[in-house]
Amino acid sequence: MRTHYCTNVDEKEIGKEITLSGWVNNSRDHGGVIFIDLRDKSGLIQLVCDPEDSVEAHKIAIGVRDEFVLTAQGKVRFRGEGLENPNMKTGKIELVVDKLIIENRSLPMPFDIGSDKVNEEIRLKNRFLELRDPKAYEIFKLRSKATMAIRNSLDKMDFLDVETPILTKSTPEGARDYLVPSRVHGGDFYALPQSPQLFKQLLMVSGFDKYYQIAKCFRDEDLRADRQPEFTQIDVELSFCNQEDVIKVAEKVLFDVFEACGHNIPTSFNRITHFEAMETYGSDKPDMRYDLAMVDVIDIFENCDNEIFSGIAKDSKNNRIKALTVPNGDNIFSKRQMKRFEEYVRKFGASGLGYFQMKEDGLKGPLTKFFTAEDLDRIVERCGLKVGDAVFFGAGHKKRVLDYMGRFRIHLAELMEIIPKNTFEFIWVVDFPMFEVEDGKVKALHHPFTKPKDLNVENLEDVESIAYDIVLNGTELGGGSIRIHKEEIQNKVFELMGIEKEEAREKFGFLLDALKYGAPPHGGFAMGLDRLIMLLTNSSSIREVIAFPKTQRAQCLLTSAPSGVDDEQLKELSIRIRKQQKV
Repeated sequence: MRTHYCTNVDEKEIGKEITLSGWVNNSRDHGGVIFIDLRDKSGLIQLVCDPEDSVEAHKIAIGVRDEFVLTAQGKVRFRGEGLENPNMKTGKIELVVDKLIIENRSLPMPFDIGSDKVNEEIRLKNRFLELRDPKAYEIFKLRSKATMAIRNSLDKMDFLDVETPILTKSTPEGARDYLVPSRVHGGDFYALPQSPQLFKQLLMVSGFDKYYQIAKCFRDEDLRADRQPEFTQIDVELSFCNQEDVIKVAEKVLFDVFEACGHNIPTSFNRITHFEAMETYGSDKPDMRYDLAMVDVIDIFENCDNEIFSGIAKDSKNNRIKALTVPNGDNIFSKRQMKRFEEYVRKFGASGLGYFQMKEDGLKGPLTKFFTAEDLDRIVERCGLKVGDAVFFGAGHKKRVLDYMGRFRIHLAELMEIIPKNTFEFIWVVDFPMFEVEDGKVKALHHPFTKPKDLNVENLEDVESIAYDIVLNGTELGGGSIRIHKEEIQNKVFELMGIEKEEAREKFGFLLDALKYGAPPHGGFAMGLDRLIMLLTNSSSIREVIAFPKTQRAQCLLTSAPSGVDDEQLKELSIRIRKQQKV
């Protein structure tokens, strides 16, 4: 049908007969001559339907409306002096139509293509129309390019692409599984994989040595701007490796992806320990595009006359007093705004927020009366304060303080507009704790198959693991670890987590059996492809880079999924629906 895409036509085609196909972006009647902007995946070109050139084509053009599908045949010509459109790639030329075919008509559109003033529910219900926006096409064009770069990069490093099962066993560790009832085995269920973790470890036991997969994964969890119930991840595993080997592979893949997408990034990234990240930035995924680092001042506050602060300072193991310096903050923020900051951190469990202002004659503020001149000087030195600066203090239990001060750091950076645009700052966060204890229950911080550095530590929360996360602009792209490859260590980890032998056998027996048969040392990583594309395209939500995403309530408005099924299907699956009682 067509001989060219719209923007592939240029001055070389002047005088030539060509055929184009696409959608009507808009049409205009100028004194009997009809102009149509035709759009395809490449962009726009102007069609001219003049009755002097073709009465039949002009007659058809009169009935054309936005989003009609057309095929147009004609000759290419220059627009003429003063008629060029510098905003269009094809702005110097146009197609004089001698034959026009309406391939299909369109109902009036529920919204204007490309408009950002459309309710999200309407957009997602008509996602196939929203994707007609050339900006959307460019996102998926880049996504395709990035995916190809990933495959090419790993293929050059001798990795093997292997697909792992989608219907698998439920091993609830972390988020909830999506369950699939079995018709053949009534009452039993498959689970959709949260990741290919166990299968890729089994492939290492099989001697495959280097594996990768662009894997579809599923997690039944509450959604956010960077989460979806089904998502795609870059999944990699290799044998006979250490942490350095895995990190080099990940850095090479990322370098190749960004290069293919037109960006230059370093070949290796800086690193920070999990402890340093939490203590300095209040986050295990710190945004390194700006500074605003926290410093510890708990030892200075131990001497102050305020009983609340001095009482907190006496337990430096479980408590923290953190200072966050804002350069020129005294000149930027009013006292009223300082009070609003206290309201902000209270939302995240803070009891309050103290502050000092650095004046010409020293520190000022409501807290200075509790400190000696010597200790105030120590605060100035510790925080690196200069005249015009402001410094904020958070005090209390360690986890709470680090959390709300970390959030406050981000809030300040956004408020002050100091976050650089169009820049990519990577950092590795390494040496994660192996365990976390909540309500007396021991959980694996990453997953229970992560190799601990040393289990002979008195306090379980002090056990470090060989785990690492890759963070880009404050977003966790993914992470990985060196895995446990010996059965006795894996059993010990299960035991410390309170998983009884019978339960471990029931959930992970196939893995434990595999570890008995010469499992090699191995490790790997996984990175979220959707998150990566979201950052590469500067999109505000992960939904923009997924062709047919779900809403924040995990619904597909386009297909009305999830939806009910008929009684016969439920009967085949040995399922009975219990009606929820109204409260």
